[in-house]
Order: sequence, then structure tokens, then C-alpha cells
Amino acid sequence: MRSQDYDRLYLSPPHLGRHELNYVHKAIEDNWVAPAGPNITGFEADICQATGVAHAVALNSGTAAIHLGLILLGVGPGDEVLCPSFTFVATANPIVYLGAAPVFIDSETDTWNLCPARLREAIVDRLAKGTKPKALILVHLYGMPAKLPEILATAAEFGIPVLEDAAEALGSLFGGQPLGSFGKVGAFSFNGNKILTTSGGGALVTNDAVLAQKTRFLATQAKDDAPYYQHSEVGYNYRLSNLLAGIGRGQMELLEERVKRRREIFAWYQEHLADVAGLAVATTPEPVGSRANRWLTTILLNQMEGAPAIITPEALRLHLETRNIESRPLWKPLHLQPLFATAPMYGGAVCEDLFARGLCLPSGTAMGDGELRRVAEAVREALH
Repeated sequence: MRSQDYDRLYLSPPHLGRHELNYVHKAIEDNWVAPAGPNITGFEADICQATGVAHAVALNSGTAAIHLGLILLGVGPGDEVLCPSFTFVATANPIVYLGAAPVFIDSETDTWNLCPARLREAIVDRLAKGTKPKALILVHLYGMPAKLPEILATAAEFGIPVLEDAAEALGSLFGGQPLGSFGKVGAFSFNGNKILTTSGGGALVTNDAVLAQKTRFLATQAKDDAPYYQHSEVGYNYRLSNLLAGIGRGQMELLEERVKRRREIFAWYQEHLADVAGLAVATTPEPVGSRANRWLTTILLNQMEGAPAIITPEALRLHLETRNIESRPLWKPLHLQPLFATAPMYGGAVCEDLFARGLCLPSGTAMGDGELRRVAEAVREALH
């Protein structure tokens, strides 16, 4: 059969309920469609309740949250910022926006997140070269908690503030505490492919009231307190609209339900692909008392006994496309990107191997067992 004979299965499409319409309709009826209004206030309160953080500022993207977060941490031209290589480019781009330079660090094999040993190596080496890193961006990849105790202890030892990129990790926990709440500032994404969405959007969270106030100021063009438009510093048009915040309010009501379903999908793939030679569903372990939201289920291809002689993530991806199934390689490490070809890199073998062997499978929360079986059967076809 041809790919067009099948309905398209997307990797992680938006999943809306009926809750969102109530808030959106109310915003339109009240003419609150600007980047101000009761939905924004309510959405920020919802984020605070879900994350346990005192202050949230709704923004138009997770990238904006990282950008403003770095400004709050004092990052500027000539500074260096520590950053995992194995992440989406939006983690590192804001470093460049500010005229600073990223220093990339390899992953570790348990969680695929930033390696604590490589982190220490990088800090010691940068200090020996005469430069103290200004900040550390910590990512929780695919919703999996990083090794927080080791990483935070090292950052504190050297006096380096942490910006927690939890763009993929809403609803994940470490030791019972929500991710995004461990750093001096945290960033979330509500892009269309995330576990919850506002169409496009993000948020910065912090327990520091002064930093939250500064974020709102910078996100609304840094307008001074005057009866006319006066500006003493550069600002940004980064606020979320009240209309989109309404979608977010409805989505936040579904957070636990969405996390539960993503974890069920992960478990389903684990069970139904367990006997496929040459393939392993990535079982990054969850520490006691912790929970990964399993935003995307990922697989690794291995040359095991009984596996096909030649199978690559790209070959599997193309086969899935013949069945109209979207999949995606794991993140290409940033130190391999032309954009960052000259950036310092500590390690690299772990994230390069993950990229060479990994693929993300469709994980949308609206998927039923029939659609999951369709993916599994297509995977089996390719590997047998």
C-alpha cells in the first residue's frame, strides 16, 4: 500500500479538549486579546501551582524564557555559558543572542542529560584558561530528570547560577519536586508539539520576586514607569497574548491526564517491542520518588545477534514514512552543527552515539492502541 492510503500519524501533535474553548470564548467576548488580561494572570497562577514555584511569567516561547533568564543571570558579551550538546538548538541560541559563547558538554548514558563528570572537567578547564563560566543551562531531555544532586552541587561549589531548561519536562518530578523549580530560573515551552500547548508559548519561573518583576518589564519592551513611552534599556516583545493564555488554562487542567497517557504509551512500546532483535526502547531509569513525563518515546538500534545486517535510524524513518508515520532522529548534538563548529566541547562520544542510533516514535496522547499497533508493525517490518 502507498503512504497516502494511511491516515497520517504525527510525532507529537497538539491534543486539545473542550476546556480551552471556555477560556478563549470568554477572552473574545470581553475583548481581552492583547498581551494582558485575566487569562494570563490565571495561566501564570496555574503554572505556579503545577511547578511549586512562587512566580511565573507567561511568554511567547520557551526560547524567550531562556533568553530573558540568561539576562537575569547577568550573561553578556564575552561571557561563556555551559550547555549540554545533546539538545535542541533553542537551548543555545539565546547564548549567542547576548554575544556570549556556549561551552558544550557531553551526556551521560543513564539519563542522556548533561554528564556531571564532564561538567566538572569543563569548569576546571575554563578556570585554568582564565574564564569562569557565567551560567549553566541544565536540560531535562525528553522529560527525563537530569542527575540533579551532582550537577547542582558542582554548580554551587563553583558559584555558577543554573538556568533550568524544562521545555520538554512539564509534569516531570525529581524526588517528588517538579522539574523547572531547581534552578535560579526555569524555562518551559508550550509549543504545539509539547505535552501541553498554547499554540506557541512559554514561561519563565522563579522564586525570586525581583527577577519575576524584571522579566515582565523586559518582556513588555522595557517601558519605564512614565505616562508616555520612555525606555532606558533594551526590551523585547515577548509577552503571551491573553487569547493563547486561555488555551493554556484549559490545557493545564489536563496535565496529570496527559502525563499519565504519555507514560502509558511508553510502557506499551516497551512491552510490544521487547522481542524485536536489534532494537531497544530507551529505558532511562527513574530515580526513586521521581517521574519522567515520557514526552517522546525513543528507541535505540543495536547490532545484536539476529538483527538485520544493515539498519539505521534513517532507514527505519524512511520505512515508517511509507506507512505515513512520522518519526524523528534524536537531537543532533550541537557541537556537530555548522553553527557551533568552533565552540569548545567536552567529551562527545556519548551524545554522538545516541544520535547515530536513536529515533523518536509517535507519542501523541490522542493515540489509541490501534495506532500504536500500526507503528509497532511498521517497525517490525523494517527490522525483519
